[in-house]
Amino acid sequence: MIFWKLFITFLEIGAVSFGGGYGMLSLIREKVLAHGWLAEEELLNMIAVSESTPGPIAVNMATFIGSSEGGVLGAFLATLGVVLPAFCIILLIAAVMRNFLKYEGVQAFLGGIRPTVVGLIVATGLTMLMSTLFGFSTLDGGFNVDIIGIIIFAIILAIAFVYKKIKNKKPSPIIMILISAALGMLFYGLESVL
Repeated sequence: MIFWKLFITFLEIGAVSFGGGYGMLSLIREKVLAHGWLAEEELLNMIAVSESTPGPIAVNMATFIGSSEGGVLGAFLATLGVVLPAFCIILLIAAVMRNFLKYEGVQAFLGGIRPTVVGLIVATGLTMLMSTLFGFSTLDGGFNVDIIGIIIFAIILAIAFVYKKIKNKKPSPIIMILISAALGMLFYGLESVL
């Protein structure tokens, strides 16, 4: 049954993922593609939507995927599955171990997890970059370069660079998302007309 599969899959993702939503993206991608719930392009679109909506990206992803596969109940169960492990762990830490982080073993464990989380985030970012801009998802799949995507990416990088030089601080992610959306509507809209 799809509801049970959604709950168990996202419970597993929530239980073995460290580093927050971005750390979970690679595992979410792997599981969603393995179950055939979304195609690679649909998943990338869902990541973009999840990133631009309020809330943690992993929770948004679970909700959107659950909704697309099982409606409201699917969304609820997938979301419950992904947040339940973290909720239980935090509840346990808060209730039992007030000074949990003072132990060397815990610090060593967390110190070992950090590089792995960074690696997962970088790998997911590179995978999304290669798939989105260059259409490259497998070694035998070849390339399908998205010129418009590359142009938009270059414009966004240029805007961020100029803003940082002028204001001496990074631009607001919200503003950058809105600019990206506007550029996407403009360029892809022009492409469909031509």
